[in-house]
Amino acid sequence: MAPNIPISIDTHKLKYQQNGEGFEGCMERISRTLADDADHHKKFFNILMDQRFLPAGRVQSAVGGTRHVTAVNCFVSRNIEDSYEGIMQSAVEAGRTMRLGGGIGFNFGTIRPRGDIIKSLDSQASGPISFMDIHDAVCRTICSAGHRRGAMMGTLPVSHPDILEFIRAKRNQHKLTGFNLSVLLSDKFMRAVENDGLFNLEFSGRIYNTIRAGGLYDEIMESTWDWAEPGAIFLDRSIDMNTLYYDGASTPTCVNPCSEQILPPFGACLLGSFNLVKYVKLGSDWYFDIGTFTDDIFVVVNAMDNVIENTIYPLPEQEIRHKSDRRMGLGITGLANALERLGMQYGMPQMVRFTEGLVQHMANIAYIASSYRARDKGSFPLFDKEKYLAGNFVKTLSPGTLRSVENHGMRNSHLISVAPTGTISLCADNISSGIEPPFSLEFERTLITFDGPQKEKVSDYAWREWGIKGRTALECSMDEHLNVLLAVQKWTDSAVSKTVNVGDHVTFDQFKNLYMKAWKGGAKGLSTYRNGGKRAGILNVLPTKEERASTIFHNNGFDNPLACTIDEQGRKTCE
Repeated sequence: MAPNIPISIDTHKLKYQQNGEGFEGCMERISRTLADDADHHKKFFNILMDQRFLPAGRVQSAVGGTRHVTAVNCFVSRNIEDSYEGIMQSAVEAGRTMRLGGGIGFNFGTIRPRGDIIKSLDSQASGPISFMDIHDAVCRTICSAGHRRGAMMGTLPVSHPDILEFIRAKRNQHKLTGFNLSVLLSDKFMRAVENDGLFNLEFSGRIYNTIRAGGLYDEIMESTWDWAEPGAIFLDRSIDMNTLYYDGASTPTCVNPCSEQILPPFGACLLGSFNLVKYVKLGSDWYFDIGTFTDDIFVVVNAMDNVIENTIYPLPEQEIRHKSDRRMGLGITGLANALERLGMQYGMPQMVRFTEGLVQHMANIAYIASSYRARDKGSFPLFDKEKYLAGNFVKTLSPGTLRSVENHGMRNSHLISVAPTGTISLCADNISSGIEPPFSLEFERTLITFDGPQKEKVSDYAWREWGIKGRTALECSMDEHLNVLLAVQKWTDSAVSKTVNVGDHVTFDQFKNLYMKAWKGGAKGLSTYRNGGKRAGILNVLPTKEERASTIFHNNGFDNPLACTIDEQGRKTCE
């Protein structure tokens, strides 16, 4: 079914439809372009029309159309050479990537620290944060040129001598506005924090300072507590669980702007999410239609694999990289709303168990589908059967899945990733985004339009359609948020974008411990947003009566359709 509510209709039309094609025409364009044959076309078209699968915005906007943009969502920069020419080259490549609609991440840890001597110039280095300003200006320029708003992630290893300057950079809300920031936290550092030990700040084998790890950890936490940045990326976990661990060039170095993809240099990944609300059916009682879900995964894997040959790439190195691993990121959205209809409230033990089982099933079926695709089309070029099957993540899959991989190979190196899905979830009648609970049953969403910020009233899908009052983000404890993240991450070969909302009652020590729990529990990354912090959010809960909330969206449309959005916590989205 096409979007129903005015904001969904207007948003989809503005962002994804081309040449007046309408929703059905858009789905026909996508399914026709990505189909293997007539039967596959019919099946995929029906899935798209029912909104059971929501290709990410890049796919919907670019595939099969006339727009000269990429269908690939996520990119990571080259390893930045520690030279003026190398830094400028990375800025140029970032501009090319964002101009064609891609979000891009950078590891600035290869740039020498502030004050370091540049012998050839007999001068001092200005450090990586100064060069981030150049990239930030490129992002703002691309945004002002009328294209998709630029989106960047800036990361720095926790061991870099300029880490304190990096941590404090976003405390000035006018600085680095085009960036999300995350610290790459090593296992060595986290163990030093746990043991109240010392930690070296170093660059290129030289130790610049030795500090107490706990003090640096507190500095990170204080900034995140107040400003919601930097986020935390546990890079060693991604390296350990990388399915391509055996290929040195495939070692992850950085993340995309929303952190659901941890990629190697020039890494690329396309995204799409299954809309779980559409698999909740009414028989004698409400149930989850696992049979249709399973069948759809096979159809979707084949279609999304075809995106790789049906898109343009901003840089030739990105195309080479992507065609060598054929990585995709299939995720889920509408989780909270779907499970509310099934009688499970967000964060409760039963909900967490069901979620883990569902994602485990999705991962195994997606891997089987990719192996069947390899049987018919060939494995991805970097596939080494013996080494691939020995990988730490792959070994966790079911015996039947492993037999299929052993017999047929693999078409795609990675398959599972959970993105924020802000815009596509809004286009699907405002279902709950990704694996997040609703922000509120009813709220105002700040939309960034060409005419400036606009506020629109939005109501939660389950509340509006079913009259179900689910738990909101701030009604869930930090541990409940974290338990959902860990359950999903266990069966996700890439990463999970998840924000833990922190209530006013939480102490700073409890907040700090959350990140330690996430690291110990196997998370690859974590971001938080504290209610009452110094950084303002973009969603404002409306003080409305419950009886008005269920009908708020049955009125006429809005005067200002959505031009572009930021996510629920005010962070830049990569979609």
